Amino acid sequence: MDAGLKRELEAKVYAGERLTREDGIALYESDDLVWLGRLAHHRRTELNGERVMFNVNRHLNLTNVCSASCAYCSFQRKPGEKDAYTMRIDEAVRKAKEMEDEQLTELHIVNGLHPTLPWRYYPKVLRELKAALPNVKLKCFTATEVQWFEKISGLSADAILDELMDAGLESLTGGGAEIFDWEVRQHIVDHECHWEDWSRIHALAHRKGMKTPATMLYGHIEEPRHRVDHVLRLRELQDETGGFAVFIPLRYQHDFVDSADGKIRNRIQARTTMASPAESLKTFAVSRLLFDNVPHVKCFWVMHGLSVAQLSLNFGVDDLDGSVVEYKITHDADSYGTPNTMHREDLLNLIWEAGFRPVERDTRYNVVREYDPAPTLAERRAEPQQVWA
Repeated sequence: MDAGLKRELEAKVYAGERLTREDGIALYESDDLVWLGRLAHHRRTELNGERVMFNVNRHLNLTNVCSASCAYCSFQRKPGEKDAYTMRIDEAVRKAKEMEDEQLTELHIVNGLHPTLPWRYYPKVLRELKAALPNVKLKCFTATEVQWFEKISGLSADAILDELMDAGLESLTGGGAEIFDWEVRQHIVDHECHWEDWSRIHALAHRKGMKTPATMLYGHIEEPRHRVDHVLRLRELQDETGGFAVFIPLRYQHDFVDSADGKIRNRIQARTTMASPAESLKTFAVSRLLFDNVPHVKCFWVMHGLSVAQLSLNFGVDDLDGSVVEYKITHDADSYGTPNTMHREDLLNLIWEAGFRPVERDTRYNVVREYDPAPTLAERRAEPQQVWA
């Protein structure tokens, strides 16, 4: 990067000025990762200090049966395939209650677009889950699913969200966003929910008082300019609604396990290279710098691994998601040895070891509990430390 442009961008960041599309593209073109991290860390520290948020949650996928065949997706199955499944409501409740003793605070539910499940199944599941776990927040369904509910029910998104909220819905999830630019989207997505509907449904949720997450799937066939465009669309929507609580860059995954049955579902795998750790850290940093109106940036540790998750806290990230438990959408496809579950103590130690202060939150980012700050280097040196072979 030209030294003059570098000074200009740094001055804008430290002055708190809004960065432009051209600024975002220039930041991606920089090969000075330490400089990018310093700028993003300055911004996250202004917003959130040394705090790193997490929650105790569980992911549930009620069904992997899906009418769509998105090019990047290894999770979906067609009706009749051997490992296709759809949970009974009592099974979903049983799985959710398995974490009751860990003071579970959130259930995160996303699913395939099931071609024959009736609309009424979905609010009924939420009502049963809420009755069984009244203190647990329900963060459920992508905008893509809500649009699917419109199609199978004949109801409007407005009526659908009202009924789901009446059944206990606290927040939508951020999925289905992938990359909004049609230049890329037409090659990776096989459903009818694109920017116009995704933004319409989240804006509607925001007007009803929800705080929702927004996501971006990166590291496949898109280019940095597509990532910048994606973020700026969300930033403009946030200017209008103020309803996004967090932005979550999600790393695209190759399929190493799910194709063991001989069927390659991830159709772009052969022509893609997954994002490196350095590219992931750059994506976190540039996203934090462009998003001047979204308070939090999350690293979903399951998709990035624990080491990158810790490093990301110095590149603009201030949230590490939660305990997760049995995340099937990409975890079943990877082979990186990332654990299925991180208990509260695991998350606390992960954050402390990175030098930050853990803060347990709820679904709306209200503080549940603040923990002690990380021990100082002198304190760490005073105690014998575990040495890993």
